[in-house]
Amino acid sequence: MIRKLIGSSGLIIFSSSLQGETIQLNMTPGVTAISQDVFGLHMTILYICIAIGVVVFGAMFWSIFHHRKSKGAIAASFHESTKVEIIWTLIPFIILIVMAIPATKTLIAMEDPSKSDLTIQVTGSQWKWHYRYFDQEVEFYSHLATSAAQIDNLRPKRANYLLEVDYPLVVPIDKKIRFLITSQDVIHSWWVPAFAVKKDANPGFINEAWTRIDKPGIYRGQCAELCGKDHGFMPIVVIAKTQVEYDQWLQQTQASQRQAREQEQQLLDMTMPMDELMTLGEKTYNSRCAMCHQANGEGIPGAFPALAAEGMSIDPKRRIEHIKIVVHGSTGTAMQAFGPQLSLKELAAVITYERNAWGNHTGETVQAADVQAIKNGQ
Repeated sequence: MIRKLIGSSGLIIFSSSLQGETIQLNMTPGVTAISQDVFGLHMTILYICIAIGVVVFGAMFWSIFHHRKSKGAIAASFHESTKVEIIWTLIPFIILIVMAIPATKTLIAMEDPSKSDLTIQVTGSQWKWHYRYFDQEVEFYSHLATSAAQIDNLRPKRANYLLEVDYPLVVPIDKKIRFLITSQDVIHSWWVPAFAVKKDANPGFINEAWTRIDKPGIYRGQCAELCGKDHGFMPIVVIAKTQVEYDQWLQQTQASQRQAREQEQQLLDMTMPMDELMTLGEKTYNSRCAMCHQANGEGIPGAFPALAAEGMSIDPKRRIEHIKIVVHGSTGTAMQAFGPQLSLKELAAVITYERNAWGNHTGETVQAADVQAIKNGQ
């Protein structure tokens, strides 16, 4: 029975198909030249370490076996040898030099974002990524697209469970792409294994990284720094397109974002009805606010305040304060500033929803003009 179990384990561990899919025991080679250089460096150092281990442990086991007491071996009595000391100091020194040369070459290449064709600012915040394309007038937030029902085991999990987003980062192939990585709140880490890119996003600092992708595809990553309770729900999706496809996407995105800004200006002169605000507000609340304040508005005692039947959500005198805290956030707390993240319509809708859901029923609506006034400091 034991022999069968060992045999089965061996088949599982050394099966090439499983190694590449179910049980990935090694680093991924990646899809960029740098990632393949990193993988090659990793394998080179691994082979050197294996060779050192074989030599050292081989000598040790040989000495133990051939100088055992049962064979009549008698321990020698001698003092240190200067020649031996020099030899076993020089050998590790030479090995380290041999290892350092390719490592230094790869590290220097990884840290050289100069002569880039495209620059993208990556900003982490709890718990999403914001991308801004320099000189392109394109920016957007990228949120987890996995539904709460899947997370709560109410629906079957999809193939890319927790590794899917609503707005992926889109980049062209065969171009050097420079990333400027920072954070709005705590330390995050932007990590895409296929690119061999992993950089901390530190608040108040900007770290640089770069990549050049050789072939189109969809590449996934995650935040690799423990950044709070929803750290595991902060995926990264990068879609690499050909230059023609990327240009088409860029033009369409620029047009849609320009149109959205124009529509927002039109909203300032409009009064949206309660039912429209409540429908959009519920959708926005469930996707942006429910993770902290809960879907029923009851919050988490000691961490996130309740909105249902208490606080500023039901106080007509605190309506302006309510708008301000949603737009600008609350310093020193986990409440983020949603002004840069949501449209005027979404902001007006979600605040209206919070003031009229769960039995609050203030009967008040918040319009886009009210939100714009707070944004302008009025």
